[in-house]
Amino acid sequence: MKIYIIKFDHLPTMTITPTPEWQKLWAEARQNSQQNSLEPFESYCQVPRQLGEGYSRSIEVHPQVRLGIGNYEYYDDILSQCCESDHPLQFAVFLSGTSREEYGGQVGEGYTLISGGGIQRKMTCLDSQSSVSIGFSMPPELLATFFPTGDGEIPPQLSFLAKGNEWQTLLYPKTTTAIQTVAQQIVNCPYHGMTKRLYLQAKVLELMSLQLAPFLAEQAGVQPSPRLKTQTIARIHHAREILLSRLENPPSILELAQMVGMSDRTLQRGFQELFGKTAFSYMTEKRMEWAEQLLRQGNMTIAEVANKIGYSHLGYFAGAFKRRFGITPSESLISKKSVSR
Repeated sequence: MKIYIIKFDHLPTMTITPTPEWQKLWAEARQNSQQNSLEPFESYCQVPRQLGEGYSRSIEVHPQVRLGIGNYEYYDDILSQCCESDHPLQFAVFLSGTSREEYGGQVGEGYTLISGGGIQRKMTCLDSQSSVSIGFSMPPELLATFFPTGDGEIPPQLSFLAKGNEWQTLLYPKTTTAIQTVAQQIVNCPYHGMTKRLYLQAKVLELMSLQLAPFLAEQAGVQPSPRLKTQTIARIHHAREILLSRLENPPSILELAQMVGMSDRTLQRGFQELFGKTAFSYMTEKRMEWAEQLLRQGNMTIAEVANKIGYSHLGYFAGAFKRRFGITPSESLISKKSVSR
C-alpha cells in the first residue's frame, strides 16, 4: 500500500516531507465522495483539490478480486513510500504516465507490472504528475481457481507468484497492443449493473492472461530452445530479486548462482532467455535507471549518487551512465527539470 508524504506549502509546487496532511485530505475526500458511488459494488473518490484533479474508482468484480481505476492530474510528481508488509497478487497497467521504484522497476512507457504475493520490500516510488492506470489485486491462492490443475493447487509454473513469507516476485512484462486495448476497454466500460460486473470480470481475466502469457509460453516450450525447467525459472527470478535488492553492493555472478542453487553458466543462460540480457547487463541497466532517478530528484550530488548505487570510481560511473542514456550525469543533473524519462 502506498503512503504519499507531501507538504502543501506553496501550491502548485509540492515539497516532499512527512506529514499527516495527506491522510486528512484523502479521508475528507472519501467521505465527501461516498454519495457519488455509481454501483453498489463500486466506490468513487475525487482527488483532493489541494493535490490536483482526477478520481479513483474501486470495483469489486469478484468476492476476492478488487479492480482499481485511477485518473490523476497532480500539481507535481508524487513521491510515495511502500512499507514492508504482506502483499497480495497484483497486476497493473498504465495507459499514460509512469511509476518508478528505487531499484529500477518501471510501470508505464512500455512496461506493465505483476507484483507477486509475499512480503513486499520497503521502497520509494516516483509517480508522474499525470497518469491513467488500472490495477487489480487478489489472494495468490485464486490462481488455483483461474488456472485449475485438478489437484486444487497453484500450477507449478506460477508458484513464483505465491511466495508466502518470502520476498515477493516483481515482474515488469512489456506492454503489448492487446494489453493496452483491454486496459482501455476496462476504463471505458459501456455497461452498468450486473452486466458491468460480468464484463469487468472477463476483462480482468483476459488482462491477467495477457500479462502472464510470456511466462506461460516459456513453460509450454513455445520460446526458442534450450528450454528452462520450471524450478530453474523460479531460481532465476529469485536471482533477479536478489540483484534488485542489492544494487548498492551486488554479489558476483558466481556468488549469486550459489545463493540460488545453480551453476553460473545456467544462471547466465537463463537470464539471457528470460530477460534478453546477461545478469551483469541487467544489473548495470537497473543501476543506471536508479541513478537517473536520483539525479532527477536533484537533492544529491553526482558523487553521492555514484556512491549510493555502488560505484567508487566516478569515471566508471559516468561512462556507464552515458552508454545507457547518451548524456553524462552532469548533463542529466543540469537538465533534470526539463528531461522526463
